[in-house]
Amino acid sequence: MGSMFSDRISDVPRSFIREILKVAIDESVISFAGGLPNRDLFPVEQLRTATNKLFDTAGKDILQYSESEGYLGLREWIAARYKDKKGIVVDPKNILITTGSQQGLDLLGKTFLNEGDSVILEKPGYLGAIQAFSVYKSRFFQIPVDADGIDLGLLEKIVQNQTAKLFYTVPNFQNPSGITYSEQNRRRIAEILHQREIILIEDDPYGELRFLGTDQPSFYSYMPENTILLGSFSKIIVPSFRIGWIVANDAVMEKLLVAKQASDLHTNYFCQRIIHQYLADNDIDEHIELIRQAYGKQREAMINAIEEYFPPGTKFTQPEGGMFLWVTLPEGLSALKVFERAIEHKVAFVPGDPFYVNETNVNTMRLNFSCVDAENIRIGIARLGKVLKDMI
Repeated sequence: MGSMFSDRISDVPRSFIREILKVAIDESVISFAGGLPNRDLFPVEQLRTATNKLFDTAGKDILQYSESEGYLGLREWIAARYKDKKGIVVDPKNILITTGSQQGLDLLGKTFLNEGDSVILEKPGYLGAIQAFSVYKSRFFQIPVDADGIDLGLLEKIVQNQTAKLFYTVPNFQNPSGITYSEQNRRRIAEILHQREIILIEDDPYGELRFLGTDQPSFYSYMPENTILLGSFSKIIVPSFRIGWIVANDAVMEKLLVAKQASDLHTNYFCQRIIHQYLADNDIDEHIELIRQAYGKQREAMINAIEEYFPPGTKFTQPEGGMFLWVTLPEGLSALKVFERAIEHKVAFVPGDPFYVNETNVNTMRLNFSCVDAENIRIGIARLGKVLKDMI
């Protein structure tokens, strides 16, 4: 049947992480591979109460079809949150509820990308974005990130000499590196993109999960007409509901709505209502503070263990929030080969390869610290350190 499939889907690989998670499903494996929130922090009882209250008060209405834009009450809450936390004004009509922010990437690809169009990405970059935009047969320009953000000189060179439609970025606790763009880096990016027809997509699933340092301004503050925001409840409430959103201007929103209607008519209305009821009846900031405290301790446990067990010459980022840190191994080590050996020693991680475009056998890896407790972090990092020392 090979000839039956479209070129669009035939050239896109399966998700590397989803395949790794199958390998790591063995309960004896300590896994730093998934981008999983800590399930012990899910507000199970509060969500149960919110659901029961909805059935008692809204009855059959919550089980009906709904509007493509998403539940207005939830969009109003999101708009108010942006004003309260970011100081930016967003009209609820410019918010589209999506089935996770991953669907947001797909809808943006449908809306903007023709075959051969160019997208600027971070290096390393979020593999979900690479996969989503690859479906539309895009070309990619990857720009390296460091502790302060992207390489500004390379960005300036690319926008002067190439035509790109989109610039996709995760500026807060970036996936996979964990770094956060400085205010100076953000401001300079806005200056470089000023008056250019490039849409900046600011994906911010982790921004609320800061446990060190201070919050940085959104790109929307500098260039609202050319910035599209992506957000999600997956990391601050629960991931299985798959409730995310897009913020875009009127012209873009009109096209996104058409793409959304063609995809699924609307996102799960029942779960939208549960999330909204939960937010109405509970203090989300109090809940987020619990997550921050837990992840901060787990991040500290991982860094301490890396410093103790990893070989000399290993470098790693020190994130101020989020769920990941990024490790650069001594030269000559392939993270893919390390992964094969690590699985035999019952520890898993994500090799760096899928976070790059057209690069293989790199010496980098992503480690997730959010879904493993401090004791198992130490045990898992010790196992991984032994593997690394044996391979040098």
